Amino acid sequence: MNTIIKEDILSIINRFNDWERFRNKTVLISGANGFLPAYLVETLLSLDSSFGTKVIALVRARPKAEKRFNHWLGNEKLEIIEQDVCNDFVYPGPIDFIIHAASQASPKYYGTDPVGTLNANVLGTINLIKLAREKNVESFLYFSSGEVYGQVKAEDIPIKEDTFGYLNCANVRACYGESKRMGENICVSYFHQFGVKAKIVRPFHTYGPGMALDDGRVFADFVANIVNKQNIVLNSDGSAIRPFCYLTDATLGFLSVLLNGEDGQPYNIGNPDQEYSILELAHTLVNLYPEQKLEVIMNNKTENNSYLKSPIQRNSPNIDKAKKLNWTPIVTVKEGFKRTIESFK
Repeated sequence: MNTIIKEDILSIINRFNDWERFRNKTVLISGANGFLPAYLVETLLSLDSSFGTKVIALVRARPKAEKRFNHWLGNEKLEIIEQDVCNDFVYPGPIDFIIHAASQASPKYYGTDPVGTLNANVLGTINLIKLAREKNVESFLYFSSGEVYGQVKAEDIPIKEDTFGYLNCANVRACYGESKRMGENICVSYFHQFGVKAKIVRPFHTYGPGMALDDGRVFADFVANIVNKQNIVLNSDGSAIRPFCYLTDATLGFLSVLLNGEDGQPYNIGNPDQEYSILELAHTLVNLYPEQKLEVIMNNKTENNSYLKSPIQRNSPNIDKAKKLNWTPIVTVKEGFKRTIESFK
């Protein structure tokens, strides 16, 4: 296992207190080799063997999952199942927890594969929550997104869970935000009608080891630039402001909601204390490695037709609701991005 990831997993285990809830339990995680859920897989598998916790990793591409979790192959605690979450899923054994994190979260897919983007959030959610009902799971966790809020008024930021703004459903980029909204309502409806113990997390701009450096998001591009010793070229004025949450903090938030969140309720998971403009982030990352003598170059003329830019200028969560579950993010942008960059080196 990558040294940085190993340290991160140990940090998660040491900072969380409810591991006993997973003793002798089976956890199904969809999209398991994705950036966010992979840390959940690693963490649960890294618990002491006496816990007897089993992880079912539901993935679309088995070779990719075997590469990501190669150090766990052959361990009876991990079962990898290759199947598209949009197809009916049947499992013969017991399942105690389901975490539905399968999704095309990168903006580069919103224009090239909008149907594939929305399918996992709608059809996949229906398939897995039906399974959750059948298995009478202790908890079902749905990975939504901060994109469900759309464009909110400046006075409503930081955004609370019951605040919503404008989202143009006739714009193809809304395939992600609108389908995440529908996925949330599926969870709420199944809880209301059938008592399925579903909870919802809305992650905001999470980064860390294991993220795809070509996934299209600007902070991933920046990390790739630093790793490859390239100048950072900004294709905008860099004024957009985002809150950046390191993956260990986010993972602890996901676990807190899974085990202690209120059924049928959404929770923001992000770090409003680490808000940076895109330009500030670029300079911060360059300054982490002064010996590389890299620069931030403004280039407002470049267009990328495959990337559908977000119209949102500032997007930051109010996390008071999640804090009531005894969760608080603590990793700074400088510390978190340093660890992220070193993990790729």
